[in-house]
Amino acid sequence: MTDQDLTERSPREVLEDHLRLAALPDGFEADLARNVGEDVVVLTGRGVFHGIGGVRELARQLMTEIPSGRWTYVTWLVEGRMGFLEWTVDEGPYRIRDGADSYLIESGRIRAQTIHYTVEDEHGNVLIRSDGRRPS
Repeated sequence: MTDQDLTERSPREVLEDHLRLAALPDGFEADLARNVGEDVVVLTGRGVFHGIGGVRELARQLMTEIPSGRWTYVTWLVEGRMGFLEWTVDEGPYRIRDGADSYLIESGRIRAQTIHYTVEDEHGNVLIRSDGRRPS
């Protein structure tokens, strides 16, 4: 696909490609190149992250907190320029029951995103709150 073809994709096609590449062991960099705008803004309880570097940092944090497990997409919606995803990680030593992302998709790229999740142990005890802090 050429850069022109990528910009002509619908928000649904972008989100489908984003999730497809996220499932591949080596899909992260391809996802950034194909689906994420260089000037993306990501809003989280941890703060505001800018650009591809910000997305890389958030992915690093998530993979450090949840190095393994079964990821399940519970709800997957697209309406106009907006996408919404609810997700869980329900196997492994660490769990996420409340994962939620929203996406603003324009010209074939994710331009803005929100991310929310809480890391728990297998007993439901909170290990890392959605703001990235550990409970005291």
